[in-house]
Amino acid sequence: MAIRKLKPTTPGQRHKIIGAFDNITACAPEKSLVVGKKSTGGRDNTGKMTMRYLGGGHKQKYRIIDFKRDKDGVPATVKTIEYDPNRTSRIALLYYVDGEKRYIIAPNGLEVGQTVMSGSKAAPEIGNALPIQDIPVGTIIHNIELRPGQGAKLVRSAGNFAQLTSKEGSYAIIKMPSGETRKILSACKATIGSVGNSDHGLEKSGKAGRSRWLGRRPHNRGVVMNPVDHPMGGGEGRASGGHPRSRKGLYAKGLKTRAPKKASNRYIIERRKK
Repeated sequence: MAIRKLKPTTPGQRHKIIGAFDNITACAPEKSLVVGKKSTGGRDNTGKMTMRYLGGGHKQKYRIIDFKRDKDGVPATVKTIEYDPNRTSRIALLYYVDGEKRYIIAPNGLEVGQTVMSGSKAAPEIGNALPIQDIPVGTIIHNIELRPGQGAKLVRSAGNFAQLTSKEGSYAIIKMPSGETRKILSACKATIGSVGNSDHGLEKSGKAGRSRWLGRRPHNRGVVMNPVDHPMGGGEGRASGGHPRSRKGLYAKGLKTRAPKKASNRYIIERRKK
């Protein structure tokens, strides 16, 4: 995956850095795996705005992604690598030998024409999904389940990967992208390799209009509001606003929001880096 820096022919192009689409092999999605997607504009079912700074944006279709990878033992061929507007990673269209088609998150190094498979009998190669108990220690993985059969919940965004560090009984010890080390049931599935499109973090939109295309409206800061509107508002001149807080008064930096008695705390061996 590469990035393109454009020549400064206009102010909007001057700082623009976008991903190259050279590895994308199809411009239209598979019709049978696409559903409509309704834009809410940040409003709830009564029409009241519950999320600020959302609205507009280009119309998008949702691609149905197979996060469960439950067609065990059935080989599939990678037909295309495609763009997905709903996520930072690329997606790959699989043609199974029994005729079924499914989308998966495209890992780094997956090529068109390659064969992938899921299940305990699959080899630990890029794109294959296996129960963690069948994956060799030290392997780079992504698309990790938290409960067997639930579908992948962890490590799904562009460039991310986790590492299987050890196994203890019915649990595996996995180092997450955040630096957190935690236990996950060995019966849970994970996919070999890291998520593709790793240069996504280097992209720069270049202009405010690109944010509008993504459905993001202008976001005004708390310090420029009045005291009635925000705890950080008010003051004479350009006042700093005091300690960073949310609009409801909660500290925005440093306040721990994780429940101290959360059930999954016992599975976390080492917390993420600050």
